Amino acid sequence: MNLRHILFVPAALAAAGAFAADRLTVTVTHNLDQARPSETITIPWSEVNRVLPGALLQHIEVKDAAGHVLPYQVTNVAPQAKDPKNIGIAYGDLIFQHNFAAGEKKATFTVEKIEAMAPPFPSKVSARYIPERLDDFAWENDKVGHRTYGPALAAPAPEGSGKEVLVTSGMDIWHKRVAYPIVDRWYNKGHDHYHHDEGEGMDMYNVGKSRGAGGTGIWDGGTLYTSVNYASWKVIANGPVRVIFELNYDAWDAAGTKVSEVKRFTVDAGHYFDQIESTFTFTGPQQLTAAVGLNKTPADKGQEAVITPSTVPADRSMIQWIEQKSNGAFGTAVIVPTADEKGYAEDKLNTLMLAKVISGQPLRYYVGSGWTRGGDFATRDDWQKYVAAQAARVRSPVSVTLGKSN
Repeated sequence: MNLRHILFVPAALAAAGAFAADRLTVTVTHNLDQARPSETITIPWSEVNRVLPGALLQHIEVKDAAGHVLPYQVTNVAPQAKDPKNIGIAYGDLIFQHNFAAGEKKATFTVEKIEAMAPPFPSKVSARYIPERLDDFAWENDKVGHRTYGPALAAPAPEGSGKEVLVTSGMDIWHKRVAYPIVDRWYNKGHDHYHHDEGEGMDMYNVGKSRGAGGTGIWDGGTLYTSVNYASWKVIANGPVRVIFELNYDAWDAAGTKVSEVKRFTVDAGHYFDQIESTFTFTGPQQLTAAVGLNKTPADKGQEAVITPSTVPADRSMIQWIEQKSNGAFGTAVIVPTADEKGYAEDKLNTLMLAKVISGQPLRYYVGSGWTRGGDFATRDDWQKYVAAQAARVRSPVSVTLGKSN
């Protein structure tokens, strides 16, 4: 859950003045009856530092109400930030997670300084540039993996080279049946292996010229205008709980308007959905209509796929369930909270969700996928319920209240 989605209330801090405390207390509440597994809680480090002056990322401990030590992450969203006095001011956010059970609407935590060195926690998320396969960019958590494609893949093949050429800004899915990281292993195994399930999962999703799972474009009412392969990338945070990265797309022509795009991805452990914020930049029109797409034919060749699409306008979601001959079934979905209730369209390759965008202002949406062999979804109904639960979480963010105790 991104910080801007959390209702953040620094209660008691303003009244506390400059007096330091031994512990920062964190109270997290929400109003849903459903479970919220792997709820990500973010606290600006400035608030941690206010209560725990001089706290350092390697000398803190986060505990739940039962006293269990929780994995945490401290980000630095300004990589050139300095801390010349070594007092812990060059950080961005403190991040940790909690599994809210069904009916559990409140949880409390403490953050405190410790003398011992806090060990690093095993990472459940990662994102990186893939030079060993032209210039793919790949990311994953413990549930699902993804990749997309850079300019080297789009470049023409020298005569006789046999180089693959693919011009697309569509998004790929790597379905996993294990919780540990697989991106490095699969690229090492090679193309002919990761397109077969050898026990860890497989790349069976078809992107081609489509939007894949969650690619974007500009819609003029009848035609979809899209970028090509990403032009540059930047990793902002890289685990163990959350990955944040950006992909930049050079300007393209959208029915006479030049449009460029920056996508910021937030990928959290324990989730089948990624959050994406697309910021489109253009001049001329006051607003454009952006589209977020799903490929109409996402299954591998030869799978004789039966694809069942559906929409849930109340959730602003678009869902697919794909039954395959030998590779199991999988679901995909897009949630666009600011889409119009009737904001659905399609072209030859894609089903689309539509939302108005203003130049320089991000469009936030969520893209997810789950596979029957992954263990959490046995049926289409399972996937639809998960998508509905995700949409409810988006509508009802958690509230974080901070205090202090000795």
